[in-house]
Amino acid sequence: MKFTQLTDRHVESMLDTIGVGSIDDLFATVPNEHRLDRPLDIPPGLSELGLLANAKALADANHHCDDLVCFMGCGAYDHFIPTLVDHLAMKGEFLTAYTPYQAEASQGSLQAFYEFQTMVCQLTGMDVANASLYEQASAVAEAVLMAKSATRRSSVVMSPSVHPDTRDVMNTYCADLDLDRVRAELKDGVTDLDALRALVSQETAAVVIQSPNFFGCVERVDEIARIAHDVGALLIVSVDPISCGVVKSPGDCGADVAVAEGQCLGIPLGYGGPYLGLLAASEKFLRKMPGRVVGKGKDAQGDDAYCLALQTREQHIRRQNATSNICTNQGLMAMRAAVYLAAMGKQGIRQAASQCLDKAHYAASEITALDGYELRFDQPFFKEFTIKTTRNVEKTLSHCHSQGILAGVPLGRWHDELNDCFVVAVTEKRTRTQIDALVEALASVPK
Repeated sequence: MKFTQLTDRHVESMLDTIGVGSIDDLFATVPNEHRLDRPLDIPPGLSELGLLANAKALADANHHCDDLVCFMGCGAYDHFIPTLVDHLAMKGEFLTAYTPYQAEASQGSLQAFYEFQTMVCQLTGMDVANASLYEQASAVAEAVLMAKSATRRSSVVMSPSVHPDTRDVMNTYCADLDLDRVRAELKDGVTDLDALRALVSQETAAVVIQSPNFFGCVERVDEIARIAHDVGALLIVSVDPISCGVVKSPGDCGADVAVAEGQCLGIPLGYGGPYLGLLAASEKFLRKMPGRVVGKGKDAQGDDAYCLALQTREQHIRRQNATSNICTNQGLMAMRAAVYLAAMGKQGIRQAASQCLDKAHYAASEITALDGYELRFDQPFFKEFTIKTTRNVEKTLSHCHSQGILAGVPLGRWHDELNDCFVVAVTEKRTRTQIDALVEALASVPK
């Protein structure tokens, strides 16, 4: 066996030290039928020039949103990112540390996370926020654990309109806990309020909803908050951060905990990640929050100084009493979101949200004017909507793809009863010309 980084002398020295005659002796406990008896089928090495050419050829085989017009959504969105987000967030002093260790020595990073927390609170209408989590799904799961700890109750009710991946992650988190997971019911694409009233009880720790939900519909958050609070349960709302520019924030609707996927806040689509989990809550739940919370105080000279005010994690002194085993925050992505939010400001977020809203409704009206396409749910929506078609969904989306358009996300993967439907997302980046091209592509799909 040949190691490129080790000489034969190195190998012999290590074998002598541990008292083993050969490399093969190290694997003696592995049965012969499970051991490879031939060299690996690896092509010969390439020169740097050849390797770069090969890597470029592989990369060019990928299609991304610079090549195709993207109307896909369901949790991953092609939003506009101001140029300065890359220029500032990619500075070496920010880029090299994904999370601060020996944290108080990292005053610049801590200040950025503090500002991030402040803007998340302003966006969601909540009192306190942590310094970020991994993505929306883990944020929802952590919020459920918060609710269980705060209420000491044994049940959680979750709407089926929450993203299916989020529901799967929550179920995994709670699989070995004494926590019943109750599935709410849907009515025309949103949570059925009458059925929800019958499901909640004095054992319900929290009701979990998403608004706008997986189908794009805006839930009646105010009413759901009242239903949850009537039995002493908390309301956890998963929200699209951009929607807060035009839709009432979770805090204004009575939510106790707000969570979100922050990918839309200055983070480009990247073949599945990285993403950014946001979590904010009412102040009374501060000490139940997972992860890290950055605070601001004064140093010995009276100047502003930042510290990790709360980090009730298993890695620290809390040990078995930790609120969560989340070990870090999504530092670089939180930095990008902070720069994005500061650059956009309240007016910029409001304008982006308004454009999403207006363009999505224009697209929906044009698509539903076509023969064979209709809105599946008669509900208010923000930037996404569900289309039902008499045509084959996969063939429809493939036809649009052949014309350079990613037309939407098919729902049959998650919901058998919606295998004739797909979700269309329209962000502020989409132009009228691109929307009209989508409509023309859908119109030209063979019946």
